[in-house]
Amino acid sequence: MIQVGKINELQVCSQFPFGFQLRDPNAEDQFDEQMVTLLSSDAPAELKTGATVNVFVLPDETGALVAKTTPPAILAGQTKVLRAVNATHFGAFFDWGLDKDLLVPTQYQEASIDPGRYYVVHAFYDKKTQRILGATRLHYFLEEHNDDLAPKQNVSALVYAKTELGFKVVIDERFTGVIFHSDAFKPLRIGEQVDAFVKEIREDGKLNIALQRTDKVGRSNLEEAIIEDLEAHGGISTLTDKAQPDEIYSRFQVSKAAYKKALGALYKQRKIVIDKQAVRLNSNKG
Repeated sequence: MIQVGKINELQVCSQFPFGFQLRDPNAEDQFDEQMVTLLSSDAPAELKTGATVNVFVLPDETGALVAKTTPPAILAGQTKVLRAVNATHFGAFFDWGLDKDLLVPTQYQEASIDPGRYYVVHAFYDKKTQRILGATRLHYFLEEHNDDLAPKQNVSALVYAKTELGFKVVIDERFTGVIFHSDAFKPLRIGEQVDAFVKEIREDGKLNIALQRTDKVGRSNLEEAIIEDLEAHGGISTLTDKAQPDEIYSRFQVSKAAYKKALGALYKQRKIVIDKQAVRLNSNKG
C-alpha cells in the first residue's frame, strides 16, 4: 500500500514523454492500485519500465499522487525543526525543501507564527483535505502518556515550548514531556535537541525529564568520565571547581553542582588532587 507523505519503493509500470507512472509492486490488485506520477525532470537518468525506485509520495493540487526522488526535510509522522517563511490569516508556511511550502493551518498552531523564526513542526497526511500539513500544536499528534519508557532511561529531547514551570519537549519523536527549570541547569532554546533522562513517570503517566542523572549510577559515571578525561590529557585538567558552568557542560554535559560533587568524591577517594589552577591525578594514592 502506498504511504502518502513517506518514502515508498515503487515500480515503473509505464513511461510517457513527460515522465513515468509508478505503482506498488506488492499490491494485491494492480488494477485497483492508485498510480503515482514521476516527472522526467525528477527521475533518475536511464530509468526504465520494470525498474524500482525510492520516492517521496505527495498529492498535487488536484489530489493526484506525484513522486519526488529528493525527499523533503520532514516526512509525515515526523517532528522536526523548520523555518517559517510566511504567515496569513488561514495559516503559516514553512520551508521543507520542496517547491511549495508546508502549510500549518491556524487551527493547528500552538501560538501565532512569525516568519523567519524556527519552530518545532509535526507533519501529517490529512485524508479529509488530501494534503500533507504541519502542526505546531503537538499534543494533537504525540502521546502524553507512556507505556514504553522507564525511569532513568536515556532519551532524546527536542525543546518546543517554554512555560512558567519549565520546557515542553518531544521525546524520541513519540511522546511529550516536561523539563522543569530546576532540572534544566543550562539555558535551553526552542528547537534544541538534547540528550536527557526520564526522571519520573507521574501517576497520570506523563513524563518528567532531566538533563542529567543525579542518582548513584549517574554520579559514578561522571566520576569515571573525569578520570578518563584526566588520563587522556596527561593527568591534568584546568577545569577546576571554579570553572564556568558552560565550560563544564561543554566537557561533561553536567551542571557545575554535579561536577563539584564528583570532584569532591574523587578527592575523598584520593584519586585526584586539586589546587587553584588545576585538577591532577593522584600519583601517590598510598
